[in-house]
Amino acid sequence: MSETTAPRKTRTPFWDNARFAAIILVVAGHAIQRLTYDSDAAYAVYLAIYAFHMPAFAIMAGYFSKSGAPTSRQMARVLTDIVIPYLIFETIWSLLSWVIDGDPGIDPTQPSWTLWFLLALAIFRVALPYLALLRWPVLWTVAISVGAGYLPHIDATFSLSRALGLLPFFTIGWWLHQHDIVERHRLLRPRPWPLVVFAAAILLGALAIAWFFSDTWRDVGLGTWMFYRDDYSSLGLATWWAGGIRLLLITVALVLSAAFFVLIPRGQKRWTTLGQYTMYVYLLHTFVLYPFRETGILRDARPDWVWLPVMLLASVAIAVFLSSGPVRRVFRPLVEPRAAWLFADPPLAGREGRRTDPTGARRPER
Repeated sequence: MSETTAPRKTRTPFWDNARFAAIILVVAGHAIQRLTYDSDAAYAVYLAIYAFHMPAFAIMAGYFSKSGAPTSRQMARVLTDIVIPYLIFETIWSLLSWVIDGDPGIDPTQPSWTLWFLLALAIFRVALPYLALLRWPVLWTVAISVGAGYLPHIDATFSLSRALGLLPFFTIGWWLHQHDIVERHRLLRPRPWPLVVFAAAILLGALAIAWFFSDTWRDVGLGTWMFYRDDYSSLGLATWWAGGIRLLLITVALVLSAAFFVLIPRGQKRWTTLGQYTMYVYLLHTFVLYPFRETGILRDARPDWVWLPVMLLASVAIAVFLSSGPVRRVFRPLVEPRAAWLFADPPLAGREGRRTDPTGARRPER
């Protein structure tokens, strides 16, 4: 069958649902961050979110990544879908820092706020063809993640420390697709209710543990451990067994991610299509939340049972708004820049089959 008559692939609603649910967690984690200083409940929710939300994103990104030798179009997509948006928004944040804080420094090697994940994705995609050549690639990436924490010279420059820390999740996502695990085991079919209850119990149990032991988690700086950013000595644990903590966190993240995926609806919902546009939410929500982050608006906000639900609901509203059609039309030149001028072969910047989502969502040409 010729390319012009080949049928379009049917989208799987589950993945769009999962992407949109995950991006809501990203917004929520940032929205309640200022509440965590004075509220154990907010801190517990924060820890529960950070325990798995970026690992889940990395798993989805790996699932939709290819390990073969990249084509020229795929290499171009790394530039148009990741590197160029990163440079655009890093420049914007640098200019804002200059205007607000008087800091004129522009340093693209040190990503601002959430932009680190774009560079991590670029590293993932460049590394994957080499990882795919190895026997037991998942085990190798776990060893890389754990081992990187012992090396203080591996830092946040170009997001390298976080990319290496999260690399096992990306590789696991690729491995699941490579071995057709989801299809062979029919993991996207309707789930039996006992499994749904069990998955919900796992997530609620994690939330309960985060709450009951919140003072302990504050003392050990557990939230910082979940960033996968700092070496163990910087985290206050310069011992030979410090890597065991990261290995435990990787295990917990996998369990919670699995529970999260079990709870995701399998069918088409009214909000399913919004999961195709999480790049907009990811890059733009920080501007909405910046005033809350940099001011004392949410410090000492009481009572908890009012402000915490308010900010969580606001996170859902922000995600829906930023993925809406009007917002996409306004900010498309920044989030999905056309870059035909950059390439010796301009069609490489074409829109067909573009990946315009941090986790690799494909959309048809507009």
